[in-house]
Amino acid sequence: MKYVVLVSHGTMAPGLHNALSMLAGGGREDILSTSLENGMGASDFAEKVRSCISKVTQEDEILLFGDLVGGSPLTTAANVIAEQGLMGRTVMLGGMNLPLALSAVLMKDTMDTKDLVEMLIPEAREELKTFQIENNESEDEI
Repeated sequence: MKYVVLVSHGTMAPGLHNALSMLAGGGREDILSTSLENGMGASDFAEKVRSCISKVTQEDEILLFGDLVGGSPLTTAANVIAEQGLMGRTVMLGGMNLPLALSAVLMKDTMDTKDLVEMLIPEAREELKTFQIENNESEDEI
């Protein structure tokens, strides 16, 4: 199985997990998440990551998404994944957002992981846009 694992500072990862459940279907066992809570030490968070990925086997793949490249959640999760001997079957991406994670969840089983990542990053960048609504009312109509 390919797992999408979400890690973050605060409640971003669990919140994103919740949104993915709404959009991609609830009860999915292929989406896992955990977060570094305010005041939590690295060893406590590492234990949360171990628990989060406990069902992942040596035959599985992990798409690991973190909120910040180089942030404690992503680097700690990477260390735990390496300890478990899963790093060779893991792709890590920082700067996660809902369009990126949703595309990963929906497309991960239809394509090779390398091709998926090559598609995901440009697609996620394209989703960041200014949202504008034109005001068609003239000042005389107000």
